[in-house]
Amino acid sequence: MLSERAKSLKTSPTLFLVAKAKELQAQGNDVISLTVGEPDWPTYPAASEAGIEAIRKGITKYTAANGTLELRKAITQKIQSDLNLTYALNEVVVTSGAKFAIFAALQVLCDPTDEVIIHSPYWVSYPTMVELAGAKPLLVTCTEETNFKITADLLKKNISPNTKVFLFCSPSNPTGFVYSKQELKEIAEVLKQHPRILVVSDDMYNRLMFDGASCAPHIFEVAPELKDRCVLINGGSKAYAMTGWRIGWALGPQKIIQAIGDYASQSTGAPSSISQYAAAAALANCEANIKETNNTLKQRLNSALNEFKNIPEFKIYKPDGAFYLWVNIQKALGKSYQGQRIISSKDFCQVLLEKLYVATVPGEEFGNPGFMRLSFAISPERLAEAIQRMKKLISEMI
Repeated sequence: MLSERAKSLKTSPTLFLVAKAKELQAQGNDVISLTVGEPDWPTYPAASEAGIEAIRKGITKYTAANGTLELRKAITQKIQSDLNLTYALNEVVVTSGAKFAIFAALQVLCDPTDEVIIHSPYWVSYPTMVELAGAKPLLVTCTEETNFKITADLLKKNISPNTKVFLFCSPSNPTGFVYSKQELKEIAEVLKQHPRILVVSDDMYNRLMFDGASCAPHIFEVAPELKDRCVLINGGSKAYAMTGWRIGWALGPQKIIQAIGDYASQSTGAPSSISQYAAAAALANCEANIKETNNTLKQRLNSALNEFKNIPEFKIYKPDGAFYLWVNIQKALGKSYQGQRIISSKDFCQVLLEKLYVATVPGEEFGNPGFMRLSFAISPERLAEAIQRMKKLISEMI
């Protein structure tokens, strides 16, 4: 009964693990979830109060499919402040979450013969999104040798006559690594040689930085001439702790942005009017909150790194931004726990969840087996307890 597309559809691994963790929790188990990319602090007061105000004022009707004028104006002002880029109001579209902005961008850009270059480790949904657009994901594996980043040489080697889109993310999900201006400049030089290639830049974590910078380096800072063939993706979920509000946006050439808006009008329709009102307030009033968040995340990161010193089997890579730890667990594999053989990182994460009730995401889902990703957007006490359970698992493996 299902279409061929539906038959090949995969469940989001992170959302599946979240559901599994909640199922175990409902059974009375003390589950610690380090899976989903979601802050554990509430939405900032300015945004929350604005949402309440929108309801009280009756701002609860449909808006334009591409978003309210007020929010689109706030987005253009923010991008001007962050990256010194000027966008017209018809070059920005608001969507029901940044995830849908990426999905819609791929839908309007890709044809069946096209290839989309994705650098691994990648966000778990990228390849499936490309497949649902009818295109082919071309996965470029990036190892510790290149600090898990795609280099200009790797990019150049993987470009073919069918390459249509380069899907890029910095700070990276899952590693938290940030591309330097020099690295971005080298990548930009390759892209300049291939003017047919479009860039979709996932900037969701670009405000969560640990070096004191207000924003991560961007390819536009070193190559503003790429602006006419680049779509920027961002939203309220990460920096503004608005995951449940489901507000994202895309900026880019008017023709592409118009197509994304039209696609949304025929699928999700307009984003929530209440969420848009709250997002506009967040963009205007929450800079101090973001700075406080970065300080908190940095403290949590240092606490986690200190706790992990007690597990020599793990190699931890210190991130530059976002709120994830990328962990090499290969030295912990190849043994058994309570009769169950643990060969892969997927095995390890499964046992860790089902036996010790700690939920993490295995590296297989990001294109790099032998690793796992965990979020440190959780209280230091709960994270310390999770790490102790990992230590217990390893100590009892035979």
